[in-house]
Amino acid sequence: MVDTLERTPEPRIADRRVRRLQRGDKYRLTALGGLAALSLDALSSVAYGPEAIVLVLIAAGEAAVSWTLPISIAIALLLLVLVLSYRQVIAVHPDGGGAYAVAKRHLGRWASLLAAASLVVDYVLTVAVSLAAGAASLASAFPALSDHLLLVTLIGLAVLTLLNLIGVAESAKVLMGPTILFVVLIFAIIAVGLFRWEPVTIGTDRTPFVAVEGLGVVLLLKAFSAGCSALTGVEAIANAVPAFRTPAVRRAQHTEVALGVLLGAMLLGLAWLIRQHHVVPRGEVTILAQLSAGAFGTGWLFYLTNLSVTLVLVLAANTSFGGLPVLLSLLAKDRRVPSLFGLRSERPVFRYGVAALAGLAAVVLLIVDADTHRLLPVFAIGVFIGFTISQTGLVRHWYRERGRGWVWRAVLNGFGAILTAVALVVLFAEKFAEGAWLLLIIVPALVINFARTEDYYGQVAQQLHLGRIPPRPNPDAANKALVVVPVVTMSEVTARAIEAALRMRGEIIAVAAEIDPASTKKLSAQWKRWDPGVPLKVLPCPHRSLVNTLVGYVRAQTQKGRAVTVLLAHMEADRWWHRPLHNPRGPVLTAALRARTDAVVATLAVRLD
Repeated sequence: MVDTLERTPEPRIADRRVRRLQRGDKYRLTALGGLAALSLDALSSVAYGPEAIVLVLIAAGEAAVSWTLPISIAIALLLLVLVLSYRQVIAVHPDGGGAYAVAKRHLGRWASLLAAASLVVDYVLTVAVSLAAGAASLASAFPALSDHLLLVTLIGLAVLTLLNLIGVAESAKVLMGPTILFVVLIFAIIAVGLFRWEPVTIGTDRTPFVAVEGLGVVLLLKAFSAGCSALTGVEAIANAVPAFRTPAVRRAQHTEVALGVLLGAMLLGLAWLIRQHHVVPRGEVTILAQLSAGAFGTGWLFYLTNLSVTLVLVLAANTSFGGLPVLLSLLAKDRRVPSLFGLRSERPVFRYGVAALAGLAAVVLLIVDADTHRLLPVFAIGVFIGFTISQTGLVRHWYRERGRGWVWRAVLNGFGAILTAVALVVLFAEKFAEGAWLLLIIVPALVINFARTEDYYGQVAQQLHLGRIPPRPNPDAANKALVVVPVVTMSEVTARAIEAALRMRGEIIAVAAEIDPASTKKLSAQWKRWDPGVPLKVLPCPHRSLVNTLVGYVRAQTQKGRAVTVLLAHMEADRWWHRPLHNPRGPVLTAALRARTDAVVATLAVRLD
């Protein structure tokens, strides 16, 4: 006869997101879902990338705008190099981390800290740039909003923060529709604009642009560097490979390629329209709004396009909400940021990372008053630091491995590193006086902060002998144990505290401070009649301070070599609005005992119905 054991059913996890996370990768990202959740930053950059090129070229006169297409072709070639490079990053570092992971493994501590700092700047500014550009696009269709751009961006940031607290995979479902609509409308603008163009005057009438700078190599390099802001977000997929379904590496690589194809096609198509129809800046209307008006007129399709662009630019910040918390969790694992950034909440999201990103982005938006063009110089420079470091690290990786085909891989990554480094230097030199100098403060400050945090955790680990086997516990310690129960008055709280103390090991003693002699005398009489089997010791209290009296008594006992546990009981109200009505003595005592003694502090909550 075989006895069967009755299995106790496992407790049901309350949050459905955690249940989904534990049921395998069915609810992780597909290639299409990853394109929606992680690529909107890159795809939506066509809303401000071509415009950044035009704003530089217009300094040489309207005729110079025709160079938008050649410059866009050069940027598309760099995009091709970056996509191929990040496919390799995904394969070599399937755990995510992007430039940080590459630098950490192949370039050493300081390079990895620099990569982490640049990525943090990139992620924060991605949110700010996307929201500011989205507000500008909305104002192009609804000019009445032009004076309220900051308010619009802050509202968008609040909504986006709440959205991302549900997790990246579920956000992908929300993002799928707007992404498809945006891509379809951009390609519709290109297709219609190539064959049918209706010049429409929107915004303020423009005046002819007078050339103030000659068209030369320097200006073309400036325009190339400015247009490279369209490449932001290419690395986001490599940073979040674990978020994809199995096989995660192959799905992430497919998503990276799809991103490159779509972004390159949109960038070149819009550049062709700008050249063919001589589109130049006009008032407070974006270049993309002018292109949509020329293709569709100012009917419902025009408004749908600009609303779609606005929505996608707002949602493009989801790339940062998906990437920065993961990066911070990796840094927390390496002890380079506080450990709380590595904690997931009861929902499967890094809540502290999401909150930190939202707060920093709000500060940036307030500082620049939601002006996209004030953000782009610093934004692009931070991106190119990460690009250059990741590709340099891969060159070293291929040189060390020397596997099959390593030479062409190293050449590809080396060529990409040179291109991005050149763009970085040119952009930094040009935009230094316009705010790029701030990076000389922000990035080193982040690097130093990461390093100091890592050093601190190293010192703590050394003092606590983390990972080492400690000596055997002293069996005589139990004989020296003392359990102290502070008592103020006779109540159910006191009774529960004594009952809990009796279940603990060691000598038990109740203590009361003689703040009011009459009350203390009454308490002593009641204690004698109750006789719980635990002595009550009345401590003199000349300064009428319960905290100092108890701390002094506990410290005196620990100095005698005794192991002291202080059991603090307190009332816990059922409703939160009743809690401020109760005496907050417990938290104050807890904080004082932990800060000023070596005692173990235990708390007992007596809940009120």
